[in-house]
Amino acid sequence: MDLEQIRKEAKKFFVNTKGSHDWEHTERVYALCLRIGKKEKANLEVLKLSALLHDIGRKEETKSRGKVCHAEKGAVLAKSILEKYELDGELIEQIVQCISTHRFRGGKIPQLKEAKILFDADKLDSIGAIGVGRVFLFAGEIGAKLYNKDFNVENSQLYSKEDTAYREYMFKLRNIKRRMFTAEGKRIAKERHQFIVTFFARLKKEAKGIL
Repeated sequence: MDLEQIRKEAKKFFVNTKGSHDWEHTERVYALCLRIGKKEKANLEVLKLSALLHDIGRKEETKSRGKVCHAEKGAVLAKSILEKYELDGELIEQIVQCISTHRFRGGKIPQLKEAKILFDADKLDSIGAIGVGRVFLFAGEIGAKLYNKDFNVENSQLYSKEDTAYREYMFKLRNIKRRMFTAEGKRIAKERHQFIVTFFARLKKEAKGIL
Protein backbone atom coordinates (compact mmCIF):
# COMPACT_ATOMS: atom_id res chain seq x y z
CA MET A 1 0.00 0.00 0.00
CA ASP A 2 1.33 3.41 -0.99
CA LEU A 3 -0.01 5.50 1.87
CA GLU A 4 1.73 8.69 0.79
CA GLN A 5 0.38 8.44 -2.74
CA ILE A 6 -3.15 8.03 -1.42
CA ARG A 7 -2.54 10.99 0.92
CA LYS A 8 -1.61 13.08 -2.13
CA GLU A 9 -4.76 11.95 -3.95
CA ALA A 10 -6.91 12.85 -0.95
CA LYS A 11 -5.30 16.27 -0.60
CA LYS A 12 -6.35 17.20 -4.14
CA PHE A 13 -9.96 17.36 -2.96
CA PHE A 14 -9.09 20.21 -0.61
CA VAL A 15 -7.71 22.75 -3.07
CA ASN A 16 -9.31 26.13 -2.32
CA THR A 17 -11.52 24.68 0.43
CA LYS A 18 -12.77 26.81 3.32
CA GLY A 19 -10.76 26.86 6.53
CA SER A 20 -13.42 25.22 8.68
CA HIS A 21 -13.14 21.94 6.76
CA ASP A 22 -9.70 22.13 5.17
CA TRP A 23 -6.87 19.61 4.85
CA GLU A 24 -5.59 20.55 8.30
CA HIS A 25 -8.84 19.16 9.75
CA THR A 26 -8.07 15.86 8.03
CA GLU A 27 -4.54 15.83 9.46
CA ARG A 28 -5.87 16.43 12.98
CA VAL A 29 -8.45 13.66 12.60
CA TYR A 30 -5.69 11.37 11.30
CA ALA A 31 -3.57 12.06 14.40
CA LEU A 32 -6.53 11.52 16.74
CA CYS A 33 -7.42 8.27 14.98
CA LEU A 34 -3.93 6.91 15.56
CA ARG A 35 -3.95 8.06 19.18
CA ILE A 36 -7.31 6.42 19.92
CA GLY A 37 -6.66 3.45 17.63
CA LYS A 38 -3.52 2.44 19.51
CA LYS A 39 -5.42 2.56 22.81
CA GLU A 40 -8.27 0.52 21.36
CA LYS A 41 -5.97 -1.95 19.56
CA ALA A 42 -7.63 -1.23 16.23
CA ASN A 43 -6.52 -1.96 12.67
CA LEU A 44 -4.31 1.05 12.01
CA GLU A 45 -4.15 0.42 8.27
CA VAL A 46 -7.94 0.78 8.03
CA LEU A 47 -7.84 3.84 10.29
CA LYS A 48 -5.08 5.64 8.39
CA LEU A 49 -6.80 5.32 5.04
CA SER A 50 -10.26 6.07 6.44
CA ALA A 51 -9.00 9.21 8.13
CA LEU A 52 -7.20 10.50 5.05
CA LEU A 53 -10.23 9.95 2.82
CA HIS A 54 -13.13 10.62 5.22
CA ASP A 55 -13.89 14.18 4.05
CA ILE A 56 -13.12 14.02 0.32
CA GLY A 57 -16.84 14.45 -0.40
CA ARG A 58 -17.02 17.66 1.64
CA LYS A 59 -16.76 20.01 -1.37
CA GLU A 60 -19.87 18.45 -2.89
CA GLU A 61 -21.83 18.93 0.33
CA THR A 62 -20.75 22.56 0.64
CA LYS A 63 -21.53 23.25 -3.01
CA SER A 64 -25.03 21.78 -2.57
CA ARG A 65 -25.55 23.72 0.69
CA GLY A 66 -26.04 20.50 2.61
CA LYS A 67 -28.22 18.58 0.16
CA VAL A 68 -25.42 16.11 -0.64
CA CYS A 69 -24.13 14.03 2.28
CA HIS A 70 -20.34 14.26 2.25
CA ALA A 71 -20.01 10.91 4.06
CA GLU A 72 -21.96 9.04 1.39
CA LYS A 73 -20.25 10.89 -1.45
CA GLY A 74 -16.85 10.43 0.16
CA ALA A 75 -17.38 6.67 0.51
CA VAL A 76 -18.06 6.36 -3.22
CA LEU A 77 -15.03 8.46 -4.16
CA ALA A 78 -12.80 6.59 -1.71
CA LYS A 79 -13.80 3.20 -3.11
CA SER A 80 -12.84 4.34 -6.60
CA ILE A 81 -9.44 5.57 -5.40
CA LEU A 82 -8.65 2.45 -3.37
CA GLU A 83 -9.68 0.07 -6.16
CA LYS A 84 -7.24 1.87 -8.44
CA TYR A 85 -4.44 0.82 -6.07
CA GLU A 86 -5.72 -2.77 -6.11
CA LEU A 87 -6.16 -2.99 -2.35
CA ASP A 88 -7.75 -6.09 -0.86
CA GLY A 89 -11.53 -6.08 -1.33
CA GLU A 90 -12.30 -6.70 2.33
CA LEU A 91 -9.97 -3.86 3.37
CA ILE A 92 -11.68 -1.51 0.93
CA GLU A 93 -15.11 -2.48 2.24
CA GLN A 94 -14.07 -1.75 5.83
CA ILE A 95 -12.72 1.67 4.86
CA VAL A 96 -15.89 2.47 2.89
CA GLN A 97 -17.97 1.52 5.93
CA CYS A 98 -15.90 3.80 8.16
CA ILE A 99 -16.30 6.76 5.82
CA SER A 100 -20.00 6.28 5.09
CA THR A 101 -20.90 6.14 8.80
CA HIS A 102 -18.55 8.77 10.23
CA ARG A 103 -21.30 11.38 10.08
CA PHE A 104 -23.82 9.14 11.92
CA ARG A 105 -26.88 10.50 10.12
CA GLY A 106 -29.95 8.81 8.71
CA GLY A 107 -29.55 5.66 10.79
CA LYS A 108 -26.04 4.90 9.51
CA ILE A 109 -24.51 3.94 12.84
CA PRO A 110 -20.77 3.07 13.00
CA GLN A 111 -20.44 -0.67 13.58
CA LEU A 112 -16.75 -1.47 13.09
CA LYS A 113 -14.33 -0.58 15.86
CA GLU A 114 -12.39 1.52 13.36
CA ALA A 115 -15.61 3.29 12.26
CA LYS A 116 -16.36 4.22 15.86
CA ILE A 117 -12.84 5.57 16.28
CA LEU A 118 -13.10 7.66 13.10
CA PHE A 119 -16.44 9.03 14.29
CA ASP A 120 -14.98 9.97 17.68
CA ALA A 121 -11.88 11.59 16.17
CA ASP A 122 -13.91 13.61 13.68
CA LYS A 123 -16.32 14.88 16.34
CA LEU A 124 -13.55 15.65 18.84
CA ASP A 125 -12.15 18.12 16.32
CA SER A 126 -15.44 20.02 16.64
CA ILE A 127 -15.05 20.78 20.34
CA GLY A 128 -12.37 22.23 22.61
CA ALA A 129 -10.28 25.22 21.55
CA ILE A 130 -9.89 24.00 17.97
CA GLY A 131 -13.64 23.46 17.78
CA VAL A 132 -14.33 27.04 18.84
CA GLY A 133 -11.95 28.30 16.17
CA ARG A 134 -13.53 26.14 13.48
CA VAL A 135 -17.12 27.08 14.30
CA PHE A 136 -16.34 30.79 14.06
CA LEU A 137 -14.50 30.19 10.79
CA PHE A 138 -17.57 28.46 9.39
CA ALA A 139 -19.90 31.25 10.55
CA GLY A 140 -17.65 33.78 8.82
CA GLU A 141 -17.51 31.72 5.63
CA ILE A 142 -21.29 31.84 5.23
CA GLY A 143 -21.64 35.46 6.35
CA ALA A 144 -23.28 34.75 9.70
CA LYS A 145 -23.40 37.18 12.61
CA LEU A 146 -20.86 36.98 15.42
CA TYR A 147 -23.69 36.36 17.87
CA ASN A 148 -27.47 36.64 17.68
CA LYS A 149 -28.79 37.99 20.99
CA ASP A 150 -32.34 37.17 19.83
CA PHE A 151 -31.46 33.54 19.12
CA ASN A 152 -34.51 31.34 18.63
CA VAL A 153 -34.10 27.65 17.90
CA GLU A 154 -37.30 27.47 15.87
CA ASN A 155 -36.51 30.44 13.64
CA SER A 156 -32.80 29.97 13.00
CA GLN A 157 -31.74 28.65 9.61
CA LEU A 158 -28.76 26.67 8.32
CA TYR A 159 -26.37 28.47 5.96
CA SER A 160 -27.86 31.88 6.80
CA LYS A 161 -26.74 34.97 8.73
CA GLU A 162 -28.42 33.36 11.75
CA ASP A 163 -26.22 30.25 11.50
CA THR A 164 -23.85 31.60 14.13
CA ALA A 165 -21.22 29.81 16.18
CA TYR A 166 -23.60 29.95 19.14
CA ARG A 167 -26.34 28.26 17.11
CA GLU A 168 -23.94 25.47 16.20
CA TYR A 169 -23.03 25.09 19.86
CA MET A 170 -26.68 24.89 20.94
CA PHE A 171 -27.67 22.46 18.19
CA LYS A 172 -24.61 20.21 17.96
CA LEU A 173 -21.45 20.91 19.91
CA ARG A 174 -22.84 20.66 23.43
CA ASN A 175 -24.18 17.18 22.62
CA ILE A 176 -20.99 15.70 21.21
CA LYS A 177 -19.55 14.49 24.52
CA ARG A 178 -22.35 12.00 25.09
CA ARG A 179 -22.07 10.60 21.56
CA MET A 180 -18.54 9.20 21.90
CA PHE A 181 -18.13 5.47 21.35
CA THR A 182 -14.63 4.73 22.68
CA ALA A 183 -13.22 5.02 26.19
CA GLU A 184 -10.37 7.25 25.00
CA GLY A 185 -12.78 9.37 22.98
CA LYS A 186 -14.93 9.90 26.05
CA ARG A 187 -11.89 10.85 28.11
CA ILE A 188 -10.70 13.47 25.61
CA ALA A 189 -14.24 14.76 25.05
CA LYS A 190 -14.81 15.40 28.75
CA GLU A 191 -12.10 18.08 28.93
CA ARG A 192 -12.86 19.59 25.52
CA HIS A 193 -16.56 19.76 26.36
CA GLN A 194 -15.94 21.73 29.54
CA PHE A 195 -13.90 24.25 27.56
CA ILE A 196 -16.69 25.01 25.08
CA VAL A 197 -19.36 25.15 27.81
CA THR A 198 -17.32 27.76 29.67
CA PHE A 199 -16.51 29.68 26.48
CA PHE A 200 -20.06 29.96 25.15
CA ALA A 201 -21.50 30.80 28.56
CA ARG A 202 -19.08 33.72 28.73
CA LEU A 203 -19.76 34.71 25.10
CA LYS A 204 -23.47 34.94 25.87
CA LYS A 205 -22.83 37.19 28.89
CA GLU A 206 -20.33 39.42 27.11
CA ALA A 207 -22.67 39.83 24.13
CA LYS A 208 -25.35 41.08 26.51
CA GLY A 209 -22.92 43.40 28.32
CA ILE A 210 -23.14 41.43 31.57
CA LEU A 211 -19.37 40.86 31.71
